[in-house]
Amino acid sequence: MSTKLHMLRRFKSALLVSALLLVSGQPAYPQQASTPQQKQTASQEQAHAILMRMAVFLANANAFGVDVRSGYDAVQLSGQKIEFGELRNITVKRPDQLRVESERSDGTKTVAVFDGKDIIVVDSANNVYATKQQPGNVDVTLIHFVRDLHLRFPLAMLLTSRLPTEFEERVRQVDYVEKTNIEGIPTHHLAARTDTVDFQVWIADGNEPYPVRVVLTYKNAPGQPQYWAQLSNWNFAPRLADDTFVVKIPDGAQKIAFAADIPTLPSHARKPSSAKGGTK
Repeated sequence: MSTKLHMLRRFKSALLVSALLLVSGQPAYPQQASTPQQKQTASQEQAHAILMRMAVFLANANAFGVDVRSGYDAVQLSGQKIEFGELRNITVKRPDQLRVESERSDGTKTVAVFDGKDIIVVDSANNVYATKQQPGNVDVTLIHFVRDLHLRFPLAMLLTSRLPTEFEERVRQVDYVEKTNIEGIPTHHLAARTDTVDFQVWIADGNEPYPVRVVLTYKNAPGQPQYWAQLSNWNFAPRLADDTFVVKIPDGAQKIAFAADIPTLPSHARKPSSAKGGTK
């Protein structure tokens, strides 16, 4: 379907790489030049404190699991926005284990695991899998996922121990909107701005200040598309089985390379056969 193909191309290039960082359009962790800050109001100081409390809480969690239901706008050439969705179950054990089970709105299911030594991704719909050695911790692996392998991982920054630092460097303004309830959970609704993204976050009130809902608006992208996520079933003491960070490769599955690892021929080597030989 041409509309969907266009959606995938536009969304992958315009949004998903930038979604590595909750509040930035960059695929890594560059330092940004500081900008003059206006004096904060009492409400803004409260909002900043709540945001940073969430960031520190998530960054210090040794292990956790969460379910994520999300949707994203695909801006068409006509300017029309079409929404697609995804379900994810995420399990993290710091410093170096991660499991993500995903199901897209078209029914495609994938599993991605980092076991401390390797990244393994299985696409059951196409019966293929890819593996790659990956030293380092979860933070380093998430950067590698998106920046180097070009894999989709919206809101990955929420899973890293660098979250407090990233907020301090990138958030230019944060305001307190209201105290409200999301599916029965008392939450603080905050609205924040960075250079590239406006985001809203609803943070649970209480001793576990986890995010309940997030909305990102890519204000510099054509059509200002949005990404939203509902985060539920947070568990900060998950029972992890011996095989939680093990992937069973389906029978008959074909091993393939990550797209980023496939060499690209130089332009002069990609000429059609009819062009070989040239004019004598």
